[in-house]
Amino acid sequence: MNLKQLLSTLTIGVDYVSLREVYTKSASLAVRNEILEGFTSSEDHGLMIEVMVNGQIAYGATNSFEPSDVLKTALKAKQQAQAARSKGLYHFSLDQRPALIGEYLAPAQRAIEYFNPNELTDLLVSLSAAMKTHEHVLSRTANFSMTDTFTHFVSSNGSDIRQKIIRSALGLSATASNEKGSQRRSFGNDFSSQHGLEAIDKNKLIIQADRIANEALSLLDAQECPTETMDLILAPDQMFLQIHESIGHPLELDRILGDERNYAGWSFVKPSDFGVLRYGSDLMNVTFDPTVIGQNASYFADDIGALAKKEYLIRKGILERGLGSLESQKRLNLPGVSSQRATSWNRAPIDRMANVNLEPGDSTFADMLSKVERGVFMKTTRSWSIDDYRNKFQFGCEYAQLIENGKLTKLLKNPNYRGITAPFWNQLKMVGDHSTFEVGGLSNCGKGEPNQVIFVGHASPACLFSQIEVFGGGK
Repeated sequence: MNLKQLLSTLTIGVDYVSLREVYTKSASLAVRNEILEGFTSSEDHGLMIEVMVNGQIAYGATNSFEPSDVLKTALKAKQQAQAARSKGLYHFSLDQRPALIGEYLAPAQRAIEYFNPNELTDLLVSLSAAMKTHEHVLSRTANFSMTDTFTHFVSSNGSDIRQKIIRSALGLSATASNEKGSQRRSFGNDFSSQHGLEAIDKNKLIIQADRIANEALSLLDAQECPTETMDLILAPDQMFLQIHESIGHPLELDRILGDERNYAGWSFVKPSDFGVLRYGSDLMNVTFDPTVIGQNASYFADDIGALAKKEYLIRKGILERGLGSLESQKRLNLPGVSSQRATSWNRAPIDRMANVNLEPGDSTFADMLSKVERGVFMKTTRSWSIDDYRNKFQFGCEYAQLIENGKLTKLLKNPNYRGITAPFWNQLKMVGDHSTFEVGGLSNCGKGEPNQVIFVGHASPACLFSQIEVFGGGK
């Protein structure tokens, strides 16, 4: 199929029309206690049509590439745009639909065509078995998923963008239980990336499987996390969640506009905060960067054809720009980013996170420990809760250690901490250097009505926060 030729047939009297073809293949496997729980695979192929008429934008979607069906869908979208004209609060122009030509190819070397269910099942079974270090490790899970997505975007003003993105993710979890309760340790946040099967190293994964199983066992006998206000060091795999929930979501411009209020809430950030709000301490530098090759949400352009660029969201603690599309930028008259993304061909693109990263500082982990007289070091997300304004939050971790006089001492179980977004980030005391920096991602960020689950990326060093409210389980 020639998408540009198909576009040329849509002479329907509109100011702008685009076609976004999306072809996705996915496969996943899951093993529990050395038994295969399931194997799933799918293919999905379709077309999103977008039109602009008199400043109003509307969409139509079809999984047929027959010219007559595409024309019918485009005409329905045109009717919707025309009907919106009398009620439109904003009128857009081609400034919100720039012309762009280019391509992006993920660095994966062994994509989904190399996905061998038998070989991968054997791998996951062996990883599950490696977690069977004691009879008290009662639940052992291993899973692997892979997604291969091709998109082709063409528009009436000359855009022609092809992108091939391959993503893979592997997760391990070990739960130990006895009369003292149960504890879980997991691994995998830092495995989500735009790499393929070549990223799998069985020997290294066996080591990780053994580690998390033994850590889960050790936590059964650990001391309960104390409840007090103290210094807190967060590992990168917990920082990913902290960035996601208390920076990424509240900076989405459509939340600030109120578009998300019915489903996932608003934001404590106001339009007047940009350029003046002290979001965090001087050490806080946060970027939006889809140009990082291989990170989970990297791309050449977003799903309306806006060029991906690295932008500072927060610089030296001051809020500079939001996570908003060209449309949201016009509505708010605020700077944004190339972040209008859709989960598939049958969803309209909306404001989303991509790679939202905390830039590294200049402190080693030993430097941070040395500055703590009494505190806690926490790793790996266990639970999270945040209010509809992305302001007050409470997060739990799987693993913690007490810090006393600059040294890691007792193992702690059921660690939690809570705070309010801006005051919390203003208590950022030290930011780890490149030796503490890790890259990860999520594949299950949900947003929008109808819901869109999408891939996002995060990267962060370890960080030290001063005088944070820390507490144990059940308090």
